Amino acid sequence: MIDFQGRTALVTGAGAGIGRAYALELARRGANVVVNDIGRTRDGRFCADAVKDEIRAAGGQAVASHDSVATLSGGRQMVQAAVDRFGGLDILVNNAGILRDRTFMKMTEPEWDEVINVHLKGAFCVTQPALQQMKQQQYGRVVFTASTSGMYGNFGQSNYGAAKMGIIGLMNTLKLEVNRYGILVNTVAPNADTGMTDGVFPDDVARRIKPGFNVPLVVYLCSRHNRVSGRVFTMSAGWFARSAMVSGKGVCIGDTRRDIAAEEIRDRFHEICAIDQVREFDTCAEIYSLGRPLTGR
Repeated sequence: MIDFQGRTALVTGAGAGIGRAYALELARRGANVVVNDIGRTRDGRFCADAVKDEIRAAGGQAVASHDSVATLSGGRQMVQAAVDRFGGLDILVNNAGILRDRTFMKMTEPEWDEVINVHLKGAFCVTQPALQQMKQQQYGRVVFTASTSGMYGNFGQSNYGAAKMGIIGLMNTLKLEVNRYGILVNTVAPNADTGMTDGVFPDDVARRIKPGFNVPLVVYLCSRHNRVSGRVFTMSAGWFARSAMVSGKGVCIGDTRRDIAAEEIRDRFHEICAIDQVREFDTCAEIYSLGRPLTGR
């Protein structure tokens, strides 16, 4: 059994939707949970308080946080809440998010900034203090949330897609910086019909993409059983897959000394574009090593 007895988790955006599902399942498996959300119910109550009470009613341990992920002070307060109430922080699920959909040509500066602040800046503001605490403990599990809107594109979501791809870039660097402290970082790209995505999906699709279907993979990535770091996983309606940035076999032109002409690119462009033989790189250093003749590659 995967359990979290003695572990403490912080889940942002946990007042509803996927985040709520994460928080409830982590608590059900024994984790102490900091439920973070700034949203309110229709009667004005904080959504985080409702989830906290739900966890406690089921016999679990939880505290609510109403701090914003978009400020470093908010992130620090969330982490401090975990330390003050439960003695530490072992798990962080960066799930908080908003949408401000509009085509790029019509998008306003506030619509761009709001999405970047919550998703990308929010990932920094919460993760930095969380990692500082995890470093002291020499253990941690961090799960970021990306989106297929960034990985593959989605009409009207340039702000959201840019923020989500930025999160993947953040993870790619952190996997190298924190691994020596026993901290693993991974990213999921979930798909679900929630309040945030209300009206986005056709009815027949919305019925199949329940928030709970995203929970099992995140629970596993948060557990001590997980040993991978720096991976991206896509999931939808019970389908789970690893996604990765890859390069085709490519072509080597010249000898790294002579100039290369645009016409040479034109004449071999079909080979450059070919993706039938792919290669995955784990670090930038592997790309830098390609600055030499690779005729044998």
